[in-house]
Amino acid sequence: MRSFANLDTLIGTVPGGVVTRLSVVDAGRGSEALYTDQLPGLLKELADAARVESVIASSAIEGIVVEQARAERIVRGADQRLRVRNEKELAGYRDALDYLFQNDPGDLSVGLILHLHRLLFGRTGGGGGQFKTVDNLVVDRHADGTSSVRFVPTSQRDTPFFTSELVDRYCVEQGTGRHHRVLLVGLLALDFLTIHPFVDGNGRLSRLLSTHLLSQVGYGVGRYVSLEGVIYQRRDAYYGALGASTAGWQEGTHDPWPWLSFFVDVVADAYEAFAARAADHRSGTTKQDRVRNYVVNHAGASFEMADVRRAVPGVSDQTVRLVLRELKNEGLVSPSGVGRGTKWVRVDE
Repeated sequence: MRSFANLDTLIGTVPGGVVTRLSVVDAGRGSEALYTDQLPGLLKELADAARVESVIASSAIEGIVVEQARAERIVRGADQRLRVRNEKELAGYRDALDYLFQNDPGDLSVGLILHLHRLLFGRTGGGGGQFKTVDNLVVDRHADGTSSVRFVPTSQRDTPFFTSELVDRYCVEQGTGRHHRVLLVGLLALDFLTIHPFVDGNGRLSRLLSTHLLSQVGYGVGRYVSLEGVIYQRRDAYYGALGASTAGWQEGTHDPWPWLSFFVDVVADAYEAFAARAADHRSGTTKQDRVRNYVVNHAGASFEMADVRRAVPGVSDQTVRLVLRELKNEGLVSPSGVGRGTKWVRVDE
């Protein structure tokens, strides 16, 4: 809510670096309709992969981790048995994401936020869909066992009012067209996380809302490239940007640009990945060629199967393993470890 109090002063002057990345975002948006008309098969393939990655990555950011193969089965509905809380929360995120993508929930409202939170925790035995009833703190826990308060969210007493005001101000500003729509979505995420309206699930809900609201204002890349997956890969920067922009929020003296720069970068990165995958598809290269190209030219010095799945969606694990065996025989990669924990290392020539 604080960020929307005086938008012209807060974001009236956009830093040059953000302007440059917004141009990438807008160019990517312009390509979406073209891809929809010309590459419907690819878009379905990308959407299926992005759905799985979004659920797994957004949960993992909060420490909710399920073994990869089982997580994929749960997200795809191939396994209905939910044995532990992590699996139930994973399924809850899937339910909330599917609700947004498979329905038309209309404009943002407090009711929609509460409903999504209810879905998020609908399989854990209750607790969802209710604002916090006690004050909370956002705490960083450090490797040495110590902890520190990152910021103090809005009090539980003021949370319903602040949340309602945030929704109303966001909707009004999106209707004026005075500021870039992506920046407004980013500001809503920042204020939502600083209000921290729920005891649990705030981060996951903010990412669900961000993907949905971007799509609602014409930036639908999150349906085809997981924004949550991009954030997960840059999670240290994610928390750093949030920390920098929440300082002084309660007093209205905060600087939104560390967070907005990160947020715009995530969307731009997703559009660049979208364009690269469309180009690969149009080139007529085989799936094996796409895997080889990623590993040889784009993978990090050390990578896992999950990295390849993310970069080359729609390719089976069997195909990935086949290519990795070939590259190993050619002396271009070598395995480190065994079994599901195997990492692959690129061999410098």
